[in-house]
Amino acid sequence: MKYKKTIQAKFIDRPNRFIGHVEVDGKVETVHVKNTGRCRELLLLDATVILAMADNPNRKTKYDLIAVYKEGVGLINMDSQAPNVVVGEYLAGCDEITFIKPEYKYGDSRIDFYFEKGDTKCLMEVKGVTLERDGICYFPDAPTERGVKHIRELIKAKGDGYEVYLAFVIQMEGVTEVFPNEEMHPEFAVAYNEAVAAGVKVVNFQCGVREDELWIKSKSAIADKCS
Repeated sequence: MKYKKTIQAKFIDRPNRFIGHVEVDGKVETVHVKNTGRCRELLLLDATVILAMADNPNRKTKYDLIAVYKEGVGLINMDSQAPNVVVGEYLAGCDEITFIKPEYKYGDSRIDFYFEKGDTKCLMEVKGVTLERDGICYFPDAPTERGVKHIRELIKAKGDGYEVYLAFVIQMEGVTEVFPNEEMHPEFAVAYNEAVAAGVKVVNFQCGVREDELWIKSKSAIADKCS
């Protein structure tokens, strides 16, 4: 996926989870933060952040904060909508996948993707990952009851005969591993381990990251031929 227009800014503060203050060309701007997670290790005073111009010129905030440079890691895309977009692009480029439906209702949840590989019916839940420590990523960076609920649905779907995937989109380069953040949310770690034991396939999507672009560059076991 590509953003239409991006600029650099300096991060100042984040009064709440939806907005932040940044400095652009010596002027303080209020921007929409496209990630409701805590991101405390990313949004530090004077950090270089990337803003994308909003499509709606009448919006109160004219920029979205979509990425940040982290010392020792480099550029991290923190747009929480981006993982589903890039996974959708990736699935559409897989020759074996013949049908894709986003936001598929299953049980009491909406799973991010339903797709078919021939006669095989598949479900995939997507999680974007921005929390890195010592070269390893962890999820979540804040408690997520919704995430636990989705994993429980995936386990049920596996029992109902679906091929089921839990996909982590690593929104930075140079990291290949993702582990459940047991310290932050023990229940998520328990659900994750139960899912693995039940046969849910965990996929870590490695990405290419630029200030104006995010794309999946790793190949996975989802299909043999994917662009």
